[in-house]
Amino acid sequence: MKQLSAAKLKTEQQRTLATPRRKYSLMAKLLFVTMDLFYGRKATLKKFKVLEIIARVPYQAWENVAYVAITHTYRKGEFSRRVFDRVQESRVQQDNEQWHLLIIEEQLEKRGEHQGFMRFRVIPQFIAFVYYNISWLLYVIHPVLSYRLNADFEDHAEHEYMNFVADNPELENEPFESIFEKDYGKFNSMADMLRQIGCDEREHKEESIVRLAEPRFA
Repeated sequence: MKQLSAAKLKTEQQRTLATPRRKYSLMAKLLFVTMDLFYGRKATLKKFKVLEIIARVPYQAWENVAYVAITHTYRKGEFSRRVFDRVQESRVQQDNEQWHLLIIEEQLEKRGEHQGFMRFRVIPQFIAFVYYNISWLLYVIHPVLSYRLNADFEDHAEHEYMNFVADNPELENEPFESIFEKDYGKFNSMADMLRQIGCDEREHKEESIVRLAEPRFA
């Protein structure tokens, strides 16, 4: 994802805060309620970690389905080319979510935040497992169903990050230091790093929305 300047990040944050959330599907609402039950309604870095564990799995599911499609259609060169392009796109999105997870985990470790094994290791993996299979099944039935659910999830993540920064002004004065700076980017503050993640989530959402108007593997 493209790294934005500090000024642009603040502009994009205000854009998100001024934009209504999507009308979420029942499946998305159930997912958000489940997270709130286990981790509270208030946004925290620990809750963002759980969110990022879950955020990667639709892209993994899409990649899996696409590879199965290539296995059965590799003789159809043009079609297989389009499917493989979709695989590469999913990898980029998945890798971007992975950087989010690694950075947030690193920041939690620096803060010495206690993370219970059950709440922050076992339960997130279980939720991710369920979400993966739902995303996979919806994609097999029709990709639009899975893209719509992902757009809802990414829209929720975008707003949660931007609201979190707005509610915690002290982040503006907290420097961002990370071993992943070369991979993800250097930022003037924790606030800017979290704004960038919010912008990434918006980009993922918009990519899924574009797919809603396309036929299968178009």
